[in-house]
Amino acid sequence: MTKRSTPSAPTRARRLATATTPSRSLYGHVVHELGRRIIGGSVKPGELLPREELLAEELRVSRTALREGMKVLSAKGLVESRPKVGTRVREARAWHQLDADVLAWRCALMPTEDFVRKLADMRQVIEPAAAAAAAKYRTYEQLQCIEEAFAAMEAAVDLDAWADADLAFHEAVLTATNNELMVSLFSVIESALATFFVLSARTAKNFKDALPLHGEVLDAIRRSEPDAAHQAMLGMVEESRINMQKGSSPKG
Repeated sequence: MTKRSTPSAPTRARRLATATTPSRSLYGHVVHELGRRIIGGSVKPGELLPREELLAEELRVSRTALREGMKVLSAKGLVESRPKVGTRVREARAWHQLDADVLAWRCALMPTEDFVRKLADMRQVIEPAAAAAAAKYRTYEQLQCIEEAFAAMEAAVDLDAWADADLAFHEAVLTATNNELMVSLFSVIESALATFFVLSARTAKNFKDALPLHGEVLDAIRRSEPDAAHQAMLGMVEESRINMQKGSSPKG
């Protein structure tokens, strides 16, 4: 009898890029369904959602589960409820854009080019400055962590392994800033970076084309040259943006 293969466990980057509130629970079903409608634009900002009893019936959940789901959506900045008015969808500027669910929905539902551009713009602000700070303040042990992540990128045999190693590389650079504010920022942007790297892996023809650019960042940090580290990281992010827009092999 042929042995049936089992799916491999999702990698760290893929888990982060696709992390959403579990939809198996009733309240999770509410969050997932309404969140996708809002992010996807089928329910527009400023629109009122149907009355509670009607929406609960449509989603086939209890009013208690609906209320719990609405609390989660409200915490994500997607909706607001007012007495005698109802629940209204908020403007996109109020959405918590780096929330893991919001990122996953945007990745799945919005035009990839627009989404990638915005992620690249965010990286361009944060990561070159982090690389420069890492070159100034890194410890020997932190340099080793960056080197280990780079070695994992060299050794990667598939796109998932590459995306995980890529994420570890950028995490190690941010940690090496020895700036607790910058380190804390990684926990906020981690899902965004993972989403970017998974998107990069999906469009890659030869993902290891990116290795020299990461090597330039590593070398500048190793030599304690902040300006060179800043420029190398800036070049990596920009090259990644260009190649992803072309749909060719990304470098970031």
